[in-house]
Amino acid sequence: MKLKEKIHQSYFELTPAEKKVADHFLWAGADIIYETMNDIKEKTKVGDATIVRLCHKLGYSGFSDLKVEVAKEDYSSNVEQTGKSPYASIENALTKTIKTTLSELNQGALAKAVAAIGKAKRIYILGVGGSALSSKALESMLLRIGVRAQAVTDPHYQAQLAAITDSSDLFIVFSLTGRTKDTLEPLKIAKKNQAQIIAITTYPASPIALEADIVLQTAVDDFLNGGSLIGRMSQLLVADVLVYEYEKLNSADTINAREKVVRAILNKRKME
Repeated sequence: MKLKEKIHQSYFELTPAEKKVADHFLWAGADIIYETMNDIKEKTKVGDATIVRLCHKLGYSGFSDLKVEVAKEDYSSNVEQTGKSPYASIENALTKTIKTTLSELNQGALAKAVAAIGKAKRIYILGVGGSALSSKALESMLLRIGVRAQAVTDPHYQAQLAAITDSSDLFIVFSLTGRTKDTLEPLKIAKKNQAQIIAITTYPASPIALEADIVLQTAVDDFLNGGSLIGRMSQLLVADVLVYEYEKLNSADTINAREKVVRAILNKRKME
């Protein structure tokens, strides 16, 4: 039985405080998997005991168990194969990701991000796990238009770099959830040193986003499907738009840089 059905079945047997939490669960839907106990306490004004007690009444061992079961329900519904194509669900997810990501992008934030790249003395791109691949990709994209940036995917090295940064440095951070602890800790250090931070994340109210000066929003998360194509596509689409907007403002320099890069790698290709 799904969470929504369990709540409806036992709703009138709940205490007023438990109903507040149940109402929040119904309102949040699958997004509940990205919330913490503290998030729920803040939104419903109840204590830990109330949340845990409700989870038990609904048949879960605790809040973490509830989140895992909700994630399983959401994942199962997303991978159902429909239509004539056996991969229709994948096609629909990718199409939706592109449309949603582009619609979520804030043009004002994008303009500020482009300006920050232009002003920065040093640029570091952070990401761990699946987001590490996106950080490497953005490093390559920027290099091709003449912007030197360094993708840093080791949490220990991220912390060391953050410790010696200053206001002339820029950090671009990938995290779909915005809660990646390995990335958050170095950011706090960088912020104390007055480095500028651009967060590329799905959740503008997440801890990483709150540390950032500029937030560029992705459109998906992959709680149960870590490293998924749709999650990475959303990140790479934001990165591509960021590079595209930078090129529009610096076309003379970037075209020249692209030519130099292409000429540099021509000899690496198979001779015709």
